[in-house]
Amino acid sequence: MTFKELHIIEPILKALNEKGYTTPTPIQQQAIAPVLDNRDILGLAQTGTGKTAAFSLPIIQQLYLNKPSGKKREIRALIITPTRELAIQINECLNDYTRYTGIRHCVIFGGVKQYTQVKDIKAGVDILVATPGRLLDLMNQGIVHLNSIRHFVLDEADRMLDMGFIHDIKRLLTKLPAKKQTLFFSATMPLSIANLSRSILHNPVRIEVTPVSSVVDTIKQRIYFVEKQAKKDLLIDLLRKDKEKSALIFSRTKHGADKIARILCKAGIGSAAIHGNKSQNARQRALSDFKSHEIQALIATDIAARGIDINNLELVINYDLPDVAETYVHRIGRTGRAGNAGTALTFCADDERTMLKDIQKLTGKSLMVSS
Repeated sequence: MTFKELHIIEPILKALNEKGYTTPTPIQQQAIAPVLDNRDILGLAQTGTGKTAAFSLPIIQQLYLNKPSGKKREIRALIITPTRELAIQINECLNDYTRYTGIRHCVIFGGVKQYTQVKDIKAGVDILVATPGRLLDLMNQGIVHLNSIRHFVLDEADRMLDMGFIHDIKRLLTKLPAKKQTLFFSATMPLSIANLSRSILHNPVRIEVTPVSSVVDTIKQRIYFVEKQAKKDLLIDLLRKDKEKSALIFSRTKHGADKIARILCKAGIGSAAIHGNKSQNARQRALSDFKSHEIQALIATDIAARGIDINNLELVINYDLPDVAETYVHRIGRTGRAGNAGTALTFCADDERTMLKDIQKLTGKSLMVSS
């Protein structure tokens, strides 16, 4: 199947072809047609399945084909996402997809001064990508108005819950027009998220792709049983042996991420940490340096890494095991994408063996032991 067979129009096809996007992913194949039919969507999908294109391509197409005549540009599509990094990433995708459509968009998030964001909004946009806090702030200032919204996307809903944004989302929902299309995406469906979805979706099309245990099948996984105090030396040794490989390293805590970054830098391995206590500029600089291979290692907490998409990432290292088994699958799913080879290494100390059992039970796999 091609995007053309999904009835994507020529201006968008041209942009997709230039970026080398020819074959839709499973979620795109399932979602694009019903979104074009103006149906609500309940999507269960992990990061990295192509869901940004699944919801944004048909929205761009509908906005392009239904441009209001002789009116000032108003926000007609709103995409809400939990983290700054994911908001920026979605906005970058919109840059690619809207290239030949004339559709305008911008992104707003906290942690930076609002001047440039306000300037973009006042210039007129069709699609607004936002994190909840900054959006509510600009609405309270009378800068953002949502009365013209026709398409509403709530992305990473379960992470919204984890980060304490659900009350903000409920406040936002009261400000949206009753008549609109709603696209709701979540990697997991705890009871609170299921209840929220039922309250805002009308007769939705349910789409479920990449069951949580299946993404691990394409990734080479190895485990090192190592004492806690020896983890840092093992990490340095592995990174020095694979100098050409970029590594995304997961720490359970912000303090731990900073400590690992300092240890690696002292060992002469270019590194940076990314977590919620870092300024937005520092986070973006670290991510940019990692993507451009200025540094070899990016150390992240789970919340900071959620939604980060790095092309051709070869290596993920679990320096600390996660408390929740599903988080392991989210972590390693950032490598081995789009047919590329990927490796996930896990360090396991004695007090983490219970977590390891949970992971192996979830995935149905025993990890290959390395020495």
